[in-house]
Amino acid sequence: MSNQQPVKEIRVWDLPVRVFHWTLVLAIIGAFISNQAGIEYFTYHLWCGYTVVVLVSFRILWGVVGTYHARFWNFVRGPIHTMRYGMDALRGKDAHYTGHNPLGALMVLLLLTTLLVQGVTGLFGNDEIINFGPLYGYISNDLSLKLTSLHRNLFNWIMGAVALHILAVVAHRVYKKENLVRAMFTGRKPAAQVSSAVEIRSSRIWLALILLAAVSGALAWLVMHAPQPEAVSFL
Repeated sequence: MSNQQPVKEIRVWDLPVRVFHWTLVLAIIGAFISNQAGIEYFTYHLWCGYTVVVLVSFRILWGVVGTYHARFWNFVRGPIHTMRYGMDALRGKDAHYTGHNPLGALMVLLLLTTLLVQGVTGLFGNDEIINFGPLYGYISNDLSLKLTSLHRNLFNWIMGAVALHILAVVAHRVYKKENLVRAMFTGRKPAAQVSSAVEIRSSRIWLALILLAAVSGALAWLVMHAPQPEAVSFL
């Protein structure tokens, strides 16, 4: 009979952050698959785009009013601090951070920014065949084509950033023995790696739901009140 005691864990990631993270992953995968499937799946691609815009907008707001480790000012560091951390990491002497480390924080900001631009440009875009983004009517066709080009090209950069993110997670698992994937599912990290002083006590779910409803409502209003696009010939 084993006398091994269960590992005590401390709650770090709130439920809204975890749901945001994995729902965003699914939305990005769905957007990619529906785009590759052809123009007849445009509606599915559009709804994945809505999801990305709502989720990222919510996460930005949550980075201001959310729980301790979700708030930007508790994990975003200046360029000098971030550079020092990167140099120390290369030497294997990097400090431990309960939430995002400085390089991880930089990746969070990069992904949030590029995904928001990606989602918003898609709402104004068109496929030069039959499909238009729901906000196409707000702008000229020339501007829509420029935003569509940005939308297409930016995706490759986003995939590059995602690949770096995954490699960093794997590196933490192999070299630092930190299971970041499990922590993003459970919200908890081993107490040996985390100070109980920074444990979160509540996920503030009601506040998250209010913010999510507000962002969703704002986007829905913009879509429903968008001008109808005029007929455009791409021939």
